[in-house]
This record gives sequence, structure tokens and C-alpha cells, in this order.
Amino acid sequence: MTLNLYLLRHGETTYSRTGAHCGWIDPDLTPEGLQMAESFASVYKNVQWNAVYSSPMKRTLATAEPICKMLHIQPEIRIGLKEIHYGEWEGQTLATVLEKYPENYQRWKSEPAWNAPAGGETGLQVANRALGVVAEITQSYPSGDVLIVAHKATIRIILCNLLGIEQGRYRDRLDIPACSVSVVAMGKGGPMLKALGDRYHLDESLRSLPGT
Repeated sequence: MTLNLYLLRHGETTYSRTGAHCGWIDPDLTPEGLQMAESFASVYKNVQWNAVYSSPMKRTLATAEPICKMLHIQPEIRIGLKEIHYGEWEGQTLATVLEKYPENYQRWKSEPAWNAPAGGETGLQVANRALGVVAEITQSYPSGDVLIVAHKATIRIILCNLLGIEQGRYRDRLDIPACSVSVVAMGKGGPMLKALGDRYHLDESLRSLPGT
């Protein structure tokens, strides 16, 4: 028996387009981001989903909404799936962070598992809460297909832990574009990556948006 975890990053927001730091601030999806969510639902509606889990943020709930409506189910909302908390960096561009917090940024960039943005979270803290949700899912569903709707850093950190990639390299090793899906099969031999950052469900106009 195999449990397939589908890790879906939310659709586009203004922050994912500009690259400004967006963790616990709570923007809506852009119109294009809503189109991305609808496209995912249209392509994946026939998967026999056991459940849909989501971060509580507006952007993830809006991404989960179309598929949940098609399935006539409610998402299982888990705080542990929230994005990394960027603290004092929230809403600020990289240029502003480099100007205001140069030493803090360099420490975080060199080892984000152990170093946090000023007032924010380390990668290890994100791993502790997000992997708790993964453990809950694997205990509840020994087989089948489960969708997890979360965020860029959170998905990267989950994948690093499942696949044995050094956690401090989550920003360097894995690319998770907006509304992309990554699939991990949780079989007897351990987690196996089946897809990474896949966006075949989006048409070219959505895949080619700047910053996504």
C-alpha cells in the first residue's frame, strides 16, 4: 500500500510576482492566481482524493477552494502548514532587507535552518510544525491520495526532510513555482519523489507570468 502526498503551492499573489517577503501577511490571490487554482482543480478533479489539507492563509484556502467544491468536501485546516514567518522582513523587498538587515540576511542565507529573519522563524521551527501535519496524515491514511495546499518554503522544507536533503539547503536545491505540485509516494521503502514543481495543469500564459 502506498500513500501519495500531493504538495500544491498556492496560486499567484502580488508578492509572489514581485518577490517581496510574504510569510504571515495574508494577501489574496491575483485574478491569475485564481485561474491557476481553477486549472489545477479541472485537471485533478478525477483523482480519488482521501482528503485535502490546507494552511489557514487566504491564498492557500482560495487555491484549495475549487477542488474542494468539486469534491463537495471541506479542507482540513492546519496551522502547521503556514508559510515561514519572516518577522521584520514581512512585506519588504530583498533590496530593502539587504539595506536594513545586512548581517541578519547573510546569516540566514548561509544557514536558514538555524538562523531566522529578524523576529521570524528558522527552517527547523517550520519543519517541526509542518512535519507534525505530515505525520498526522500518514497515520490517518496508510494509502491513497492526499492533497496538501501550502507555501513555497514550507513545501521545500517538507520535501528536504522526507527526501534526506540537508535542511539548510532548502532554498538552493528545490524550485517550487506558484501553483506547482510535487508528489511523494510514501511506500514501504520510504519516501520516493514522483514529481517536483510540476505545472502541466497550467496553460502557457499562466506558466510564463513574471516571478512565478
